[in-house]
Amino acid sequence: MKIGIVGAAGRMGRMLIAAVEAADGAELAGGTEAANHPEMGRDLGELAGLEAAGVVLSADPHALFEAADAIIDFTVPTATAAHAVMAAETGTVLVVGTTGMDDEQQNAVTAAGQKAPVIQAANFSVGVNLLLGLVEKAASVLPDTYDIEVLDMHHHHKVDAPSGTALALGEAAAAGRDVALDDVACKARDGIIGARPKGEIGFATLRGGDVVGDHTVMYAGPGERVEITHKASSREVFAGGAVRAAIWGCSQKPGLYSMKDVLGF
Repeated sequence: MKIGIVGAAGRMGRMLIAAVEAADGAELAGGTEAANHPEMGRDLGELAGLEAAGVVLSADPHALFEAADAIIDFTVPTATAAHAVMAAETGTVLVVGTTGMDDEQQNAVTAAGQKAPVIQAANFSVGVNLLLGLVEKAASVLPDTYDIEVLDMHHHHKVDAPSGTALALGEAAAAGRDVALDDVACKARDGIIGARPKGEIGFATLRGGDVVGDHTVMYAGPGERVEITHKASSREVFAGGAVRAAIWGCSQKPGLYSMKDVLGF
């Protein structure tokens, strides 16, 4: 199975190259970056600190979509929306880990699912997807006298906040309470804000250092507090899950899938 990586020269891209090279039954089809990238033309294996892979970094994503069975995309929203159009044109499996997309960009990804298998997740870690299930279950069991807060911390390079994983955790908590997250979310607090409204789901965002990704969901109730936490110490957990999703997607019909579908949750 031939898997391509868009944004291959970034930190996550290099980790994905290594994950494809290590996966049974997977072959690296190629990788792309912007035309002016300083690593352009470099062997992808060497780029990831491995032996030469025999394929080099290019600036032609459309050619990569035509050559690959599946593409993994952890880039930026504008690029992902364009890649979704290419996936629809070629029928190539698209694995999307990009977060922070607006409605128009998300619509492009959703539309691609009509023509190709698309697996989209805020987080491809098996542990985080287990966390999502636990968060929803806890929210369904604990009464609304328990205030829910979602905390995320990432490295100082991360550009969106709250993180896509934090928002997914908020969605899981809202689903457990049978409410719409948009109706109860509070994503920022500053100044004299008054008492916390009953049923609110709050978000707190921390950024600093080289933190890969820490997420905690707190249920603060009368006399006790329940906390469910996941801490990622390496991007390998995201890369491995994304490659697993790509391999799974190659045997699926067109559609928009989640990591829950991949894992059979």
